[in-house]
Amino acid sequence: MCGRTCLTLDPDQVLCACKYPKSNKVKDEEDIKPEYEKPEWRAEFNLGRRYQASYNIAPTDITPVIVSAAHFSEAEDQQCARTVMPMMWGMIPAWHKGDYRKHGLTTNNCRLEHLMDSKLYRGPFKRGQRCVVVCEGFYEWQTTKQAKASEREAYLVYVPQESEVKIYDKSTWSPANVKLLRMAGLFDVWQDESGDKMYSYSIITFESSQIMSWMHYRMPAILETEQQMNDWLDFKHVSDAQALAALRPATALQWHRVTKLVNNSRNKSEECNKPFQLAAKPEKPKGMLAWLTGNKTRQQQNKSKSGEDEQLQVAATKEAPKRNPTSPHALQSSAKRPRCELINAEQQESTDVQVKSEATVKLTVI
Repeated sequence: MCGRTCLTLDPDQVLCACKYPKSNKVKDEEDIKPEYEKPEWRAEFNLGRRYQASYNIAPTDITPVIVSAAHFSEAEDQQCARTVMPMMWGMIPAWHKGDYRKHGLTTNNCRLEHLMDSKLYRGPFKRGQRCVVVCEGFYEWQTTKQAKASEREAYLVYVPQESEVKIYDKSTWSPANVKLLRMAGLFDVWQDESGDKMYSYSIITFESSQIMSWMHYRMPAILETEQQMNDWLDFKHVSDAQALAALRPATALQWHRVTKLVNNSRNKSEECNKPFQLAAKPEKPKGMLAWLTGNKTRQQQNKSKSGEDEQLQVAATKEAPKRNPTSPHALQSSAKRPRCELINAEQQESTDVQVKSEATVKLTVI
């Protein structure tokens, strides 16, 4: 599964980081280094939405995606060329009418097992609309341990880098030497009533291999080699079956734990992708803000304590037993009543005896 990514490069830097071998003719010649070509950036209107670099990218955001240039040109020299274009994360169903944000489906991920049975994904796949989603890494939450969603540990997952490169520290790398993580996806084109287009995509996932099964039961289809990239993108010469064969579990990944800042997609801080131990802790409030914060905390604590006392009183009232006046417990309790009650009882008994005596005298006279 993939629900958040990190990509902090601007469009020009993305193109530099996405360079690819210009030709496969020299791939077997060890002494000759292949020439690398930079892909083109194809700007799309996408209903006014634009790509913005971020440490915390979420579904519905616009991100750079690699596609075959053959989608936009019939020229023979474009068959193996690559184009980078911005697309929205989360495929919009082509049949959807109305607001593109309200189709009601969760489409940030596409399960490989159900791809050919899906009404949403089968069409784009058969039309060759295969793409590659690039990022510095993706965030994943450990779901293999029982814990509340808000308490799950989060990790940044990325491909192995050169020894001096720290993916979370941009001062240690440049677009020319960083290795971006590349995930296979499918894209489609949606049009509104005015004919304006929105490009959108879904990331393909399958069951996790041993390398990630300790963290999550699903993982994205990561393309590690240039051959996998070519097989997935070249829809003109690579069949559907060959393309699917290129999707296999990654063999080398790295990760480190990050803070809970990534839990909220509104947090775009550079602390999001840093290791848990290195991330800066939030500063404590000072001055008047500290006093107001402390006063508010005390009020909440007092209110909570007052509520607990009321609950205890209600519980005590409900648990108090109803006493039977003729029960031994009631008789025992009456012995402990105040002396004034005992005196009244004695006076009442004396009066009853006097009444009985007068009645006896009257009967005797008659």
